Amino acid sequence: MSKAKKKSGGGSTIALNKKAKHEFFLEDRFEAGLALEGWEVKSLREGKVNFMDSYVLMKDGEAFLFGCHISPLPTVSTHFVPDPTRTRKLLLHRTELGRIFRAIAQKQLTCVPLALYWKNGRVKCEIALAKGKKLHDKRASEKDRDWNREKSRVLKNT
Repeated sequence: MSKAKKKSGGGSTIALNKKAKHEFFLEDRFEAGLALEGWEVKSLREGKVNFMDSYVLMKDGEAFLFGCHISPLPTVSTHFVPDPTRTRKLLLHRTELGRIFRAIAQKQLTCVPLALYWKNGRVKCEIALAKGKKLHDKRASEKDRDWNREKSRVLKNT
């Protein structure tokens, strides 16, 4: 039982934002830590997170994760009322924050969260600088993905 617990706590993915790859062209990627409370960590271990509508906001020289819904466990939240959609601070190095701020200001890029995962017993959030796709770009990327899938099927059968 302890081996299974260690495997789930190290290096496994908690949640993915699949919508981000469809909506944006992803450029630079960064790994950020998350400032969490104890009940949030317990809920993340249970997989009680909705990550789809979250976004990153840069304010006062810091980065924050908005809209990430972590459902509290009923056994943990008996003595206080937790806020499941509270703003969580992203922990990044000063140079990384500077690069992100410059890219947002100069290149009109957006910062989007891609994944939540465990790394060495800590929760990490992968964020990326992204540029929004137009409708025709989304269709072209879907067409390319379908063509690559069909091509691999044909090569596999021959």
